[in-house]
Amino acid sequence: MLNNRYSMVVWSKMSFSRHIVAALFCVALLETPVCVAQDQLTPTYYDQTCPYVTHIIRKILLKAFLNDTRITASLLRLHFHDCFGQGCDGSILLDDPNTTEKVARPNANSVRGFEVIDDMKAALENVCSQTVSCADIVAIAAEQSVVLSGGPSWAVPLGRKDSRSANRSLANTVLPGFNDPLDLIKAKFAAVGLDTSLDVVALSGAHTFGRAQCLAFDQRLYNFSGVGDQDPDLNETLAARLREICPTVGLTNLTNLDQTTPDDFDNVYFNNLQVEEGLLRSDQILFTTQGADTVEIVNQFSSNQTAFFEAFAESMIRMGNVRPPAAVVGEVRLNCRVINANNSITTASADARLVTSI
Repeated sequence: MLNNRYSMVVWSKMSFSRHIVAALFCVALLETPVCVAQDQLTPTYYDQTCPYVTHIIRKILLKAFLNDTRITASLLRLHFHDCFGQGCDGSILLDDPNTTEKVARPNANSVRGFEVIDDMKAALENVCSQTVSCADIVAIAAEQSVVLSGGPSWAVPLGRKDSRSANRSLANTVLPGFNDPLDLIKAKFAAVGLDTSLDVVALSGAHTFGRAQCLAFDQRLYNFSGVGDQDPDLNETLAARLREICPTVGLTNLTNLDQTTPDDFDNVYFNNLQVEEGLLRSDQILFTTQGADTVEIVNQFSSNQTAFFEAFAESMIRMGNVRPPAAVVGEVRLNCRVINANNSITTASADARLVTSI
């Protein structure tokens, strides 16, 4: 059974044995730590050097949430898109115009929450300077966002370093897309070392909250197979509602990913898939793909929210352990938008160009 096979990893010390990584070797550069590899991740990494790191991040998150209920889903998605790039290294936060991942196709006009990460970083620099990496801030913010929205908690493994480079071309190819077939989604998960059944379904469950733009699903309404037809796996009642929100293609109007409980982290997302009310094609195919091993997992999570929460926590830990290549040099950035050597560069206006969805 799923409950027995995938028990909640956050309560097991043995879970971290699967995530052993290279030892830490640091050199001095501009009086900030720079490392050629990352040490083993552990939830206790900052216990001595910055013991209130989660409390500080939670405080900033709560303030942001009061002004923007979407921010929790956005920060969770930011972590996902960072890890699927070149590992969980904070590269998605960099603003270098030549390499920034922010304007890669899966991210442009979509990922958001950068200014909240900036606020978290600034608060932490005031308390424990040059200590907490931006990549770890994103990971903690994602977990706290899920908790704030009613979802599970997990012991976040920490100790990541921030990459000194981004990779836009890689981000263009490795991130799962909203119109990808299930086989391609599975291949992209496998490429970063994630499970192609449980992790795919559990992490897709993050779409239980947040928003999406019309352009992410309007093909399902107006031109599914190129002849002006509707996706046959789309509930007709939902389709009629979506046409009112998206009267034509290519719009950036927003609608809820979960039309029932849009701001709650729960298992209703899986109930929606069972009645063909998954908003994105990449969601619905988890249940409607003939013979797919994901169908059984959708049914399990639909009937058992605890099973979903436990699997989601374990999958987030696995995803959070996706590492950058060993040759990637890391550091603890002083400013999440730029590498330390270029810390004097002014990049405050970078977000202004981004029209956001989730």
